[in-house]
Order: sequence, then C-alpha cells, then structure tokens
Amino acid sequence: MNADVGSPMELTGLQRRRALYQPELPPSLQGTRVRVQFGDSTTTIDPKCVDIVSQAFPHTFGQRLVHFLDPDTMASDAQVIKEYPPIRVGVLFAGRQSPGGHNVIWGIYDAMKAQNPHNVLLGFIGGTEGLFAKQTLEITDDVLSSYKNQGGFDLLGRTVDQIRTTEQVNAAVSACCDLNLDGLIIIGGVISNSDAAQLAETFAKHNCKTKVIGVPVTLSGDLKNQFVETTVGFDTVCKVNSQLISNVCLDAVSAGKYYYFVRLMGGKASHVALECALQAHPNMVILGEEVALSKLTLKEIINKICDGVEARAAQGKYHGVLVIPEGLIESIPEMYALIQEINNLHTNNVSEEDIPSQLSPWAAGLFKFMPSFIRRELVLHQESDNSAQLSQIDTEQLLAHLVEAEMNKRTKDGKYKGRKFSSVCHFFGSQARGSLPSNFDCEYAYVLGHICVQLIAVGLNGYMATVTNLKDPTNKWRCAAVPLTAMMSVRRHLRGPGAVPIGRPVIHPSPIDLKAESYAVLREKASSFLLDDFYRTPGGIQFEGAGSDTKPITLTIEGQDYLGDIETLQDYLDKVKTILKPGCSREILKAAISSIASINDVLKVMSAPLNTELPLYHFN
Repeated sequence: MNADVGSPMELTGLQRRRALYQPELPPSLQGTRVRVQFGDSTTTIDPKCVDIVSQAFPHTFGQRLVHFLDPDTMASDAQVIKEYPPIRVGVLFAGRQSPGGHNVIWGIYDAMKAQNPHNVLLGFIGGTEGLFAKQTLEITDDVLSSYKNQGGFDLLGRTVDQIRTTEQVNAAVSACCDLNLDGLIIIGGVISNSDAAQLAETFAKHNCKTKVIGVPVTLSGDLKNQFVETTVGFDTVCKVNSQLISNVCLDAVSAGKYYYFVRLMGGKASHVALECALQAHPNMVILGEEVALSKLTLKEIINKICDGVEARAAQGKYHGVLVIPEGLIESIPEMYALIQEINNLHTNNVSEEDIPSQLSPWAAGLFKFMPSFIRRELVLHQESDNSAQLSQIDTEQLLAHLVEAEMNKRTKDGKYKGRKFSSVCHFFGSQARGSLPSNFDCEYAYVLGHICVQLIAVGLNGYMATVTNLKDPTNKWRCAAVPLTAMMSVRRHLRGPGAVPIGRPVIHPSPIDLKAESYAVLREKASSFLLDDFYRTPGGIQFEGAGSDTKPITLTIEGQDYLGDIETLQDYLDKVKTILKPGCSREILKAAISSIASINDVLKVMSAPLNTELPLYHFN
C-alpha cells in the first residue's frame, strides 16, 4: 500500500470548508443513554430460501430486528445502555471507493469516544489484505482532521475486497483474536457484506468475542432492499454524473451534429443510470433490467436506437444523448451466454489467448462478429467475484459502432435520407467516486457509524447498520439494524414458481424494480425525452444554500419507510387481537376470517413474479 495512507493532507480552501461541516444525529442517537428495542425475529428476502440460509448460518440466522428509539417514545421493553466498558474495534474499507466512506469512520470514532474515552479504534490499512496482515493505524483526532467530509478511501485504502477462502477467513479470525478486538466493522457493498455475514457466523461458531457489523457503502446503489433504502455514495455519484451528462446534452444541442453515447458505472444493476436520467433528461436511456425482462437481442436494441435517431431526424434534429449502465452488456441474452462461456473457461484456467479457440461454435461465431476492441475486452481476467470486468468493456462504443453501421445501411437502402450519423463516446467512471460527498452522504455515513458502535456495545453480531425514512429531514430518520442473513437469498436457474434455488446464500445485487413509481415516471416522460430537447441542468453539488439538501429523485419518489410500515402493521395486528379475544361474537369472528382470507389472496397475487413485456421508450 501507499506509504502516505493515513497521513494528514494539505487541504484546499474548499476542502477546509467541507471539513468544518458537522453532520446531524437523529434524536435516537443523541447523548450517551441510547434506547434499544428488539423487534420480531427475521426471515429471508426469498421465502423459498429459508431452509438453505438457516442451515448455512445456524448461529446467526433468525436474529431479531433492532430499533433505536427516540427519547420521548414510550416502550416498556426498551433497553437503556448505562455502562460502557472500554472496547477495541477494527474498521476497514472492503468495497470500491464511494463518497462518504470516511464519514462512517468519523461517526464510529465520535460514538466510541463519547461512550468511553479509553476506547480504541484501529483502521486496517489496505482493506482486507491489511486485516490478514494485521497492518493497522490507530484512528485519532489528528488522523481524522483532514478526512472529515472528504471523498475517496485514501485514509486507509483498499485492496482485494474479499474474505472468502478458508485461508482468508482463518487469517481474519487470527487477526481479530490477536488484536483483541471487540468488534470488526466492514464498509462495503453486496460482496463485502456477504463476506461479513460469513465471518460473523464463523466467529459465533468458534465463540470468538469479535462482533462483525456491515455498513452499506457502494456508489452503485445495488445494495437495496426493504431494509436499505439507498447506499452511502449513491447520491454524490449520481449528482456528479448528472452534471456531466447535462454538460454533454448542452454540447450536443449546441453543435447539433453528434450523438453522445454515455456509459455509467453501476455494476450489474442500473440504479445510477435511472437516477441520472431522471436528473438530466437525456434523449434515451437503456436499462439492463428492461432488456433482460424483454429478452431484447443486440440487433433489436440497435434497431430501437436507430428508430429513435430517425424520429429525431424527422424533426430536423441530428444530435442526441443516450445513457446506458455498464452492466447492460450482460443483460443482452446472447451476450450473457457468451460471457458465461468465457467465465467458465477462466474458471478452468484457460489463458486469455486461448479462450477464443475454446468457445463453442455458436459462441465463437458471435465472438468473431464483435469488433476487435470488444473481443479483447471480453476475455480480460475476471473480477474478484468471478464475474466479467464490466467497467473494462466499452459497450457504448460497441453500440455506437453498430448503430452507425445500421444507419449507413438504411441510407444505402433509401430508408433514411437524413444527415450522416456521427457519434462521440464517454465512460463516466472514477470521475465521480472520488468526489467530495454531498451533505446527504456525509450525514447518512456519519449516522451509520454511530449505529455500528451501539450494536457492538449491545453485543450484536452479524448485523448491518441501517436507516429508513431517509426522504425526510435527519431528525425524522429511523435508525435500526438488520441481521445480514435477512438480506440473503440463493440464485435460481429459472424465473417463476418452479425455479429451484442453487448455490450458496449471499446478498445479491438488487435490480431496478420495474413496478416502482420512479421507473413509472421515467416511462411516462420517455417520449418527451426522446423527441424534445428537454435537457435539465442540475448543476454541481451544492454544499450550502439552495439545493444543498436535495436527495436522490428515486429515493424521494418511492418514499420508502419499511420499518415505519412494520410498526403500523404491528399496531393494527395488536388491535385485531384485542377485538378477537375468546368470547367475541360469532359474527365478528366470521367477519375477521373472511377479511383475513381476502387479504391472504391479495398478497399471493401481489407476490407473483412480474412477467410483462416492457418497451425501452415510446414515441409517436
């Protein structure tokens, strides 16, 4: 690792101003007498995976929800922590760089020192490799001073991002025991938190005192479920990318002769692309989830884009902006099959040079059809999770290349009589993930850091720190913690009721919910986006004044508050139990049975898989 990791930085005027920003804590975390309430035992996201997850995690499955209560909330079963013996806690960055990560560590440090000034916080230098090697840096006021509210992960750095093999798990256990750690906090995304769950189970099995806590920090926003409304860094990355897209849009309409193909980071899910489309209003956006559901082939996607180009040309417009996620290429059926073949060859230790000759005849034909630059990128070695390096595959250039060829063909055939098609390609990747974090990400991360410390103080293991009701001001946030196993599932071979779960339980990336209100808004506006230059300029991230407290559009539209809804449901169930005590009239009992039976039928229908076909966009 870089020898400068953890060293004080020379801050610019803007950075110094940002370092002075003090995040706010919700009422439930203020003061030292935090009130904790345990809710019901949890299950898994997918009911069909309960047996598999419970067998794989016998010591940490089915743990209860944890709520942190406001001081004025009445609850006779709340626990109040009054004594805080000194503790030693380790923390590491295990995922890709994401704005706000430093504030998680700041929140952990402040919470630990508020509990007991003798508490010790150790940061592992170089992520998981630093953990295995027991390479630590003690976090102090001096160390933190130049990293508060700053971007990047350069306080500690990161490396391989995994704790998976038996050797790695044993090294982690050894490090935590040798350093006498009461807690280990892992900051990262779906892969990192899946590894955290496995490590927590191992510690519980061997009666190790170290408690493992996960924190949802990933720019892609794909660690999203009923408990996690969004992840730290998503807001900042989308704001920065939306401004870049709006700049490109204005450049396009100014010159009037280029189509810009923009690829955004986001892994296998398209959350960043959806959010940026709602913020900047590009002419077209192709989401991987739409393509996968509709089973659109590469040729069909190209034809749809070309149809859009022709529709704009009919209005005298020869420019436009198309946004795609980096995971789009894996959503195209034939490309997914090709990538899977290549991944299998990598797994069998076939070299990059020999892969083309080892492909099946069908896959070899598709591979040869691809431009040479795509062929080189498809055979690159896999990521740490054994998947293709999506960020290295220039999908935007592939689409631009094929669209140009199709437009030339339509011109030659006399179907298109407009100007010659010209394209410019961009990949917005690391430009955003090192940005100064937004106010929202600063506060969200800082609050999550405080929650982690409270969980360790209570003695909980295998949990993720969570906050819901994030659309509202900080003083209305609901702070909680959820067992990592409650977010786990097992992949299936097929869609539908007959699908059979296979593989090991992990936290999977969550795709865009095509039934969600935010996606409905995009579909409603798609025709206008395509034909009208309805570009929107969100501007750079605002740290003060108007616009400084804006939050992701998808977050505010969807208006989630899962934990609040659970409380509401529990209130109704309690009232029903009160009314239906033995001795109630037969008429009331029959009415209750009928109503509950109807509710059961409705819930079954709502739980059915989505199977409708969805278009990419509409135009008249």
